[in-house]
Amino acid sequence: MKKLIFTTLMLACTMVMMAQKPAQIKFDKTTVNFGTITEKSPIATSIFTFTNVGEQPLVINQAIASCGCTVPEYTTAPIQPGQKGEIKVTYNGEGKFPGHVKKLITVRTNGAVEMTRIYIEGEMLESK
Repeated sequence: MKKLIFTTLMLACTMVMMAQKPAQIKFDKTTVNFGTITEKSPIATSIFTFTNVGEQPLVINQAIASCGCTVPEYTTAPIQPGQKGEIKVTYNGEGKFPGHVKKLITVRTNGAVEMTRIYIEGEMLESK
């Protein structure tokens, strides 16, 4: 009898957990254009806003930029369902060639879609 009750309880718990949708990140924009920067002022910052549209808390496990000149900053605290969060991305073009800039940031979460790519882009002008 104890086995039957335990099995029924485990089945009920599993069904409840499966009924809830996992966390899910939804960005307002996946590409942010920081405009123009110059060799004299080569630093630009962009902010990506996102919402947890799932039913579980969202945790950003990692945000990795495609190169060392780009640094993402994000909260490690869980984002509750319906709440918003931000990822701040700073680009430092010191010593880089002038021209169009496009950098990739890979965001890994505990969400239904585990990996999302976001981009910053802009134009670096030569100092005269």
